[in-house]
Amino acid sequence: MPEDLLPGTRRALLHRLATAQAEGRAPTMAAGVVRAGEPRWSAGRGDTDDRLAYRIGSITKTFTAVLVLRLRDEGRLELRDPVGRHLPEVAPPDVTVAQLLAHTAGLVAEPPGAWWERTPGTLRPDLPSLLGDGPVVHDAGRRFHYSNPGYGLLGGLVERLRGVPWDEALRGEILEPLGMADTGSAPPARHADGWAVHPFADVLLPEPAEDYGPMAPAGQLWSTVADLCRWATFLLDGDERILARATLDEMRRPAAPPEATDPNGGYGLGIQLLRHGGRDLTGHGGSVPGFLASLWVCPADDVGAVVLCNTTTGVAISTLAAELVGIVAEREPRIPAVWRAASDPDLVELAGPWYWGPSPVALRVRAGRELELTALSGRARATRLRPEPDGTWTALDGYYAGERLRVVRDASGDVTHLDLGTFVFTRAPYDPAAPIPGGVDPQGWR
Repeated sequence: MPEDLLPGTRRALLHRLATAQAEGRAPTMAAGVVRAGEPRWSAGRGDTDDRLAYRIGSITKTFTAVLVLRLRDEGRLELRDPVGRHLPEVAPPDVTVAQLLAHTAGLVAEPPGAWWERTPGTLRPDLPSLLGDGPVVHDAGRRFHYSNPGYGLLGGLVERLRGVPWDEALRGEILEPLGMADTGSAPPARHADGWAVHPFADVLLPEPAEDYGPMAPAGQLWSTVADLCRWATFLLDGDERILARATLDEMRRPAAPPEATDPNGGYGLGIQLLRHGGRDLTGHGGSVPGFLASLWVCPADDVGAVVLCNTTTGVAISTLAAELVGIVAEREPRIPAVWRAASDPDLVELAGPWYWGPSPVALRVRAGRELELTALSGRARATRLRPEPDGTWTALDGYYAGERLRVVRDASGDVTHLDLGTFVFTRAPYDPAAPIPGGVDPQGWR
């Protein structure tokens, strides 16, 4: 079992949290760090602890996205389905489920009417009322444009296909299996009040805590640091009871291009992406009147951090959570697992150098029959490859992502070449014995 964080690391985390709370003038602030599947540190400033509930705003969207992807994995829908196939009453019906998840549907950022986070959800009682008369501001699929109503529609989609309210599906499918007893659409008995802090005086104004009605799947949940550390662990390590590991990986992949004003940001399927301090982070932030929240995990370092506070503005909480991840990763670098022989001996014949034309690459055989294609020189395209039941491999990233690798043999069973999405790899540069597209000059090299 991994050891707890070192005293110096814990002090650095506490110092960063205390500085943020004081400089941001947040009434209370609580934070926690997870590593190797366990909570390793938590602390609070003000009258708080890791079991006090705060509203978490748009971190709610990560839960809604998992509910939708569970339906996809069960065959109840496809990500390419037009939303109108399942919710015919909404307009425009031709945007896809995937576009809603990735905020590329081109829908408005907010529902019509008064500020929805400070007014009763009864003002928007049904799904059509979340969009109003002019819901489209961009062509679908062309750019990232954050849309809160889009996640209201996704929550409605869950309700329609499950036949139960969104929060009931959430409780049964995610919260109860993960032991997140203090998370829900209503505040538990121990919860923080939401406040606005005057910009030029140290005084407070209470913020309303409304029920958002059909907009709840976009930002209504309450949770605690302790519960969100469980959620951060899920986002790091997965849990097959909740979601297949391959689907969790799919959530993390960029599905929308970053905006020019935020080149280090991005979005997957219900998951925000961030490049910070040389690390690739995934997670989500949250902001509703009276509350700010942030959750980031770094799979490469196996570290996650959660920060919650009860103020409307004034704290760069997303940066703070990312900095907590960085403090742990830099002070206590992840110790690699012990290397053990794990490759299948029957695949060794594929290992070693190959050539696409004159460009040398290396094919490495990994555990679980996985392969890895890397450059030996220059800028050859690299990818990891997942084995398939039919004896092929599917490329997982880079230029080749989604393409199939086939091992081609001659009549005697010897490997002649590899075919990766029509790209021919041979054991020698432009091997004349292989089916090189365009052929090989019969006079050979000179």
